[in-house]
Amino acid sequence: MPQIVDAERQRIEQSRNGTKNWRRWGPYVSERQWGTVREDYSPFGTAWDYLTHDQARSRAYRWGEDGIAGFCDDQQLLCLSIALWNGRDPILKERLFGLTNEEGNHGEDVKELYYHLDAVPSYAYARMLYKLPQAAYPYEWLLEENARRRGTAAMEFELIDTGIFDDDKYFDIEIEYAKADVDDVLMRVTVHNRGPEQASIHILPQVWFRNIWSWAPGVKKPLLKLQADGLVQAQHDKLGAYAIEFEAPDRLLFCDNETNFARLFGMSGTQGYCKDAFHEYVVHGRSEAVNPASEGTKACGLYVRTIAAHGSTTIRLRLRAGESRADGFFGFDGIVAKRLKEAHAFYADLQKEIADEDIRRIQRQAFAGMLWNKQFYDFNVREWLNGDPLQPPPPEGRKHGRNSGWAHLIADDIIAMPDKWEYPWFAAWDLAFHCVTLSLIDPDFAKAQLLLLCEVRLMHPNGQLPAYEWAFGDVNPPVHAWAAMRVFENDRNQTGGSGDFEFLERIFHKLLLNFTWWVNRKDPQGLNIFEGGFLGLDNIGVFDRSRPLPTGGYIEQSDGTAWMAMFCLNMLRMSFVLSRRDPAYQDMAIKFLDHFLQIAGAMTDMGKKGIGLWDDQDNFFYDALSMPCGNKIPLRLRSMVGLIPLFAVGAIEENAVDDMPELWHKFELYRERRPDLVNQVSRWNEAGAQGRRLIALVRVFRMTKLLRRMLDETEFLSPYGVRALSRSYLDHPYDFEYDGVHYRVKYEPGESDNGMFGGNSNWRGPIWMPVNYLLIENLRRFYLFYGDGLKIECPTGSGVMLTLDEIADELCRRLLKLFLRGPDGRRPVFGNYEKFQTDPHFKDYILFHEYFHGDNGRGCGASHQTGWTGLIANLISQLAEEPGARVEQTEPVSTEPVHV
Repeated sequence: MPQIVDAERQRIEQSRNGTKNWRRWGPYVSERQWGTVREDYSPFGTAWDYLTHDQARSRAYRWGEDGIAGFCDDQQLLCLSIALWNGRDPILKERLFGLTNEEGNHGEDVKELYYHLDAVPSYAYARMLYKLPQAAYPYEWLLEENARRRGTAAMEFELIDTGIFDDDKYFDIEIEYAKADVDDVLMRVTVHNRGPEQASIHILPQVWFRNIWSWAPGVKKPLLKLQADGLVQAQHDKLGAYAIEFEAPDRLLFCDNETNFARLFGMSGTQGYCKDAFHEYVVHGRSEAVNPASEGTKACGLYVRTIAAHGSTTIRLRLRAGESRADGFFGFDGIVAKRLKEAHAFYADLQKEIADEDIRRIQRQAFAGMLWNKQFYDFNVREWLNGDPLQPPPPEGRKHGRNSGWAHLIADDIIAMPDKWEYPWFAAWDLAFHCVTLSLIDPDFAKAQLLLLCEVRLMHPNGQLPAYEWAFGDVNPPVHAWAAMRVFENDRNQTGGSGDFEFLERIFHKLLLNFTWWVNRKDPQGLNIFEGGFLGLDNIGVFDRSRPLPTGGYIEQSDGTAWMAMFCLNMLRMSFVLSRRDPAYQDMAIKFLDHFLQIAGAMTDMGKKGIGLWDDQDNFFYDALSMPCGNKIPLRLRSMVGLIPLFAVGAIEENAVDDMPELWHKFELYRERRPDLVNQVSRWNEAGAQGRRLIALVRVFRMTKLLRRMLDETEFLSPYGVRALSRSYLDHPYDFEYDGVHYRVKYEPGESDNGMFGGNSNWRGPIWMPVNYLLIENLRRFYLFYGDGLKIECPTGSGVMLTLDEIADELCRRLLKLFLRGPDGRRPVFGNYEKFQTDPHFKDYILFHEYFHGDNGRGCGASHQTGWTGLIANLISQLAEEPGARVEQTEPVSTEPVHV
């Protein structure tokens, strides 16, 4: 048994020390490559229109591949996936369908049902589930109904709403991958007929080479060639030789991963066996579409099966390095069973303190979603701007358009995505949260991801981190120093010892550059008040904060400034830790202390004019609108913008004061020299619980006033967490009038009814996991100082007094309730979908949405955004670590000693 328990840990260690690269093959294929910026060569940046879903089956991609349950090597040279046809659909199902930003009722939206159910970090085992209706897929209905709903607050019209699953006439397609060795990948596809009658299905496990030969001269084209029945030999100059074995296919089909110019562009006379050949062969019966010579750069095994009612069938494929051989299915199922058993052992050890089976399931699927949503991301912006030698040149205007200021950016890496359909590109602040969750199961990868963002080929020469593909130059919140410290601590807790100081030192120096960019570029008045743009909070404000204001002037941001205060404190924490080994970092600690205090002073008095971001009348932080004439108008909108100052807090352990007397002496000298600044924040010279000291942006008076608002169920506190906007604006919307025009913000607990930022991400009322997670973590930090001596009414008006730690517990419980079955057996995340709530083939498959309805907890936005909603896994793990904790109470953040 110990051997089984340790198997996955051994693979992780082998990958770390270079003995074996178990990470070479993984689910690194995007779920949508069409409609991305990378594939857009249009004159005006209309990515959604330039390469559409309808064109995708016929057009070779330039920068990546997509597929259902895709698996590939870490350079995405050779790919595996599944294709399906139910005999009724108008197209072969090779990729997931969804609506574009203009087609969806609330922005882009995938219109499929699929679930990432299991995976381990080495991908020695991974499993996902795809649900295929037996009736014709309702493409037109989904388009037309969502178009009819556009511009309203109506919910998005989803596939489940069509009733296509009501009579259980669908197939469950279970795709499993297991590795016999690092270059020996087993793919097992089990198709279950959930319906009451027998039904036929075409199953096409397929293999293909990413097209890297059509863009520049001198690149040798690889080859897939039939060797014997069910046996294909793959040869690639970079990858080498691989054998692909299909178990007893009806037929093997071959074509090329090349564009069908005749279909797309009407170029008659063009020849070849193009990318869409399998569609033509299966759906339209065109046998001439596939290569009779049984060779090409794309191949599949064709299996036509009739499955009895409630029956199943299994298809097997094996890919392994080397020359062709035909013994691949002897012991095949035994290998898969062994890898599954090892995965169970890996998670059993991780979850040994969690008694509740449902909570274990939620956490394991959250981890699986994180692991499945990695993607090979290839993008050379200079080449994209200039075009390829063997292709027509892009429009000249592109050289001065989108991302033209980021020509240095070169990525060809495995990167954790928010999800691989709606967000199949990295986003800077999303990635930071991904790493915090991934660090619980794969800290090596988490550390590498944070460092990757800071590499010369990604970070701008001026120190800015790339935000996201649609606009690398936009601004996301600077949470990377926080993430680095959390990853460092999680890694240290798992491995023992003092921690990975090499990582911490490297990331510290990289983030110094980013910090300097913020100070130089986002504080234009030099007042330590920051203007970050929309800062990832999309439509939360009165105005689109990434665009010129209709009033002129600019917005001095409470959240932008507070994010920077948090950035300072986390750099200060790093300096503290590093200075234990190298006293040179003591000077950096003082530097960041000074920055933090300057920001704190500025939030109280901007420009020494007696005006700050704190409102004494409302006891809340607000953005300030700075007018061209110099007047400053507070935008009195109670939103998450005003709660983010609670994130800037750090506690100093008593032993840190004793162990580093020289550094502490410098702190005391600073306090004596700048009492005007020090008095703006919590006083670190006063010892709190267990001798700890506190440095926080908000002192106890303001903190308690903010919490009174936050814990008021008529304002921020929902049964399922903290809302992003006060519920008070439901009946009384906020109204700002300028020059006769009214700008209104109304509480919208679910989907947005306005089109700002595409309208698919709504911050005007729903619950968002990342900011809730930070609220919980920083309430714990406050508690480390105040201890049991400070109690606050929770909920406000209830008469129940709780410590800050207990309030954090309560928030955890409410967030976990999003996914847990309640006393009625229903999960709030599923809303009113009866099939999701009660059907045995649906009810235990969790969807990790982008955000959640502020009143009833229903999942909204992207349905597979385990990226930061996966933080629920951290809350569950931390609960299990608490001595004597009951799992249904949800765990607090780790109470390990926290330095500033």
